[in-house]
Amino acid sequence: MTKTPEQAWSAFDAAASEAAGARIVDQFAADPERLSRMTTDAAGLHLDLSKQSWTKAAFEACLDLARAVDVEGRRAALFAGEAVNLTEGRAVLHPALRAGAGADFHALGEPVSAEVDRVRADIRAYAEAVRSGDLRGATGERFTAIVHVGIGGSDLGPRVVWDALRPLEPAIDLRFVANIDPRDMAEALTGLDPATTLVVVVSKTFTTQETLANAEAAKAWLQAALPGDGMTNHFIGVTAAPEKAQAFGCGRTFAFRDWVGGRYSLWSAVSLSCAVALGPDVFEAMLAGAREMDAHFVSTPLERNAPVLMALAQVFNVDGLHRPARTVAPYAHTLRRLPSFLQQLEMESNGKRVRRDGSDVQRQTCPVVFGEPGTNGQHAFFQQIHQGPQVVPAEFVVVRSTHGEAPESPLWANALAQMQALMLGKAAEAARDEMLAGGMDAAEADRLAPHRAFPGNRPSTAIVMDRLTPRTLGALLALYEHKTFVEGVIWDINSFDQWGVELGKVLAKAILTDVKAGAPSDDLDPSTAALLNRLMG
Repeated sequence: MTKTPEQAWSAFDAAASEAAGARIVDQFAADPERLSRMTTDAAGLHLDLSKQSWTKAAFEACLDLARAVDVEGRRAALFAGEAVNLTEGRAVLHPALRAGAGADFHALGEPVSAEVDRVRADIRAYAEAVRSGDLRGATGERFTAIVHVGIGGSDLGPRVVWDALRPLEPAIDLRFVANIDPRDMAEALTGLDPATTLVVVVSKTFTTQETLANAEAAKAWLQAALPGDGMTNHFIGVTAAPEKAQAFGCGRTFAFRDWVGGRYSLWSAVSLSCAVALGPDVFEAMLAGAREMDAHFVSTPLERNAPVLMALAQVFNVDGLHRPARTVAPYAHTLRRLPSFLQQLEMESNGKRVRRDGSDVQRQTCPVVFGEPGTNGQHAFFQQIHQGPQVVPAEFVVVRSTHGEAPESPLWANALAQMQALMLGKAAEAARDEMLAGGMDAAEADRLAPHRAFPGNRPSTAIVMDRLTPRTLGALLALYEHKTFVEGVIWDINSFDQWGVELGKVLAKAILTDVKAGAPSDDLDPSTAALLNRLMG
């Protein structure tokens, strides 16, 4: 019999309390089926969650919690195009963007799949025209560079795709600008020729301050060098507000709808720059990989469901064992942007303090997410996750072959060793014995043993793939999207708004008004007023 949410949370807490005193390594003997129970395969990815902190009983309690809060029902509502973004009254249909031919998605009852197919066909045709040279710049030259202007999801999604899949010598150079600091734009434009450069401005509303400021700078750069009517082919908008993009001066626009959230939008025309620079076949293959993960998420039982298990592991660490941070370590240089992408995806989605009904959350929600490429992180913050007083769960993304055909064994051997070390640790006695065996005197060994001991029992998850391809990249990013959604369901929060982003924007406008006036307004607090005066000189 399915428990109520209250009953499931109570059982979850009890199981977590019991598991807190258990050692991970001992659980393999206690449960001979642990490895098979806590590993699964999905869309070319292999997941191993057997080194997480849960016992068998805690694992089952987590699954009961997922059933009690109706993860399956909420999943169905998402894919049915219901208003799961309840604060804005919107459907959330990023799965529709990567659906195959013949799909029939609806947003609040409105059919959308035909429109998705049309936009995807437009993306393909445009990418092919630019890459073949059929579409050229104002002076008749082929495009050899793209400057992608966006911020947040309009930047991080395409940026992680480009870094993951770019060839070593791309035919079209793709550069990104997000920071309002003029230095970012200056660096992006250095060495480029306006006659051969395409600027793609991505903004859902076409009102984002930072993006429009950078777009103005890029437009001025083009206008200074091109014929009077030469902007048409050089300045492209991607937006849910095409009329605003056209009024801004975009020669052509590609649309996406308001049921596409920014941090879930890389499957849309938001990744137009990538589709052009990588080729439309690569883009379509990435969509196909995400579609495979969608199918797995929708059809696989909860106990074998990769996004569900990933979400439950995080909820168990955050709410069961009170661990407020998680690190992500991709052991592949091309995935170096993954941690920053996940910071936005997860922390903007689930960094919430009220439930769907507006009441205060009764649990902790999203942890702090941080990370670096694997071996880089080993020589930076891994010291803390091995020996620091706080337990920080770790997530390892491991690629068997990253470059060429041969397996990169020195790379992934490091990943396996780190996961093993986090789990096993090293007792002070063992450290002392090692030093004695190396010829150190007993007194010095006694002194150093505490410094060379590791507590171990620190959890990790492994996500393993043979190669990073467009297909596996799509599956990986979709895995994290669905994981984030499931966590939001369990915490009873809305994962699809971001009101916390807005306050700073409003206050920034007010401060800029003061800058234009030449003095702080009377309602500014003393500290902000003093800082403003200092910065204005």
